[in-house]
Amino acid sequence: MTATITPSELTAQSLMQSAYENRYTWDANFPGYTADVSLTVDSATHKGKVRVNPNLSVAVLDISDESAKQAITEQMREIAIHRVRRSFADTHGKNTFSLGETDDTGAVEIIVGGKSAGDRYKVRNNEVCMVHRHIHGIVVTINTLSSHQTPAGYLSHRYHSVYRDPQTNEIKGESNYTDNYVEVGGYYILCDRTIESNGSTSTFTFSNIQLL
Repeated sequence: MTATITPSELTAQSLMQSAYENRYTWDANFPGYTADVSLTVDSATHKGKVRVNPNLSVAVLDISDESAKQAITEQMREIAIHRVRRSFADTHGKNTFSLGETDDTGAVEIIVGGKSAGDRYKVRNNEVCMVHRHIHGIVVTINTLSSHQTPAGYLSHRYHSVYRDPQTNEIKGESNYTDNYVEVGGYYILCDRTIESNGSTSTFTFSNIQLL
């Protein structure tokens, strides 16, 4: 028996799909790239090289400090994951969507049902400006404060993340991010990221970016 889709669900799905497809992602011809990387955590700086392969696997090279290497690796994986181009059906085909409230900024809440029930989003100006998801045993809420516009979609510029215990709702951590991008050979690639978290500041700087 086919489920009946109400007009509000159609509207919620169309809003979500349009914003989802408006995100900037790398196309199937993305060749990968190499870059020099510098990580500064408060007063300590570590330098090395990074490589993102065409299949979006990543490698961090020439850094002996294991904690710095791990920190850079985590950021590189996150960067690559968010640039993967997947269809809306592949990502959200097992989810349903319904409209929530509209806040005073004009952001429309999208409530998720189905496979990812409990997740929520907000959409404003054809951009996903809030993500509330259960990921790996933690609840993550990300509010995007500003974005970069490219001819092929938007990229988050400043955003705030809060991590909570899913059982108690206790805040486990908060971070403020600022990302900047540079266009290289027709692709937009992160050139610096600053993360302020727990009284510490980490700055990742990528230079000499060259496509493979």
